[in-house]
Amino acid sequence: MKTLTALFCGALLASGAHAAPFAKGDPRTGKSLHDKACISCHANMFGGDGSKIYTRADRKVKTAQQLAARISACNANTGTGWFPEDEAHVAAYLNQQYYKFK
Repeated sequence: MKTLTALFCGALLASGAHAAPFAKGDPRTGKSLHDKACISCHANMFGGDGSKIYTRADRKVKTAQQLAARISACNANTGTGWFPEDEAHVAAYLNQQYYKFK
């Protein structure tokens, strides 16, 4: 699984999607995708409030590129089946709601 994640992240870097993973995404579509696929897993990880994964002091995502890579890794590891444009929508939503990257 780590190999798959590394390959996918490498493809993102090569494609230029890492520069602004949320630039072409629609936050409204991203919220819908996020709420359907992410909240239950994150709630299990953080005892009921899945948004803590984004707001905790020691959060791992500190750049737009890391946000794109994290979304891709979750997509691959959970078998969500999102296309790259779906990942961009989720990135746009998370950026608007939590991260505020430029």
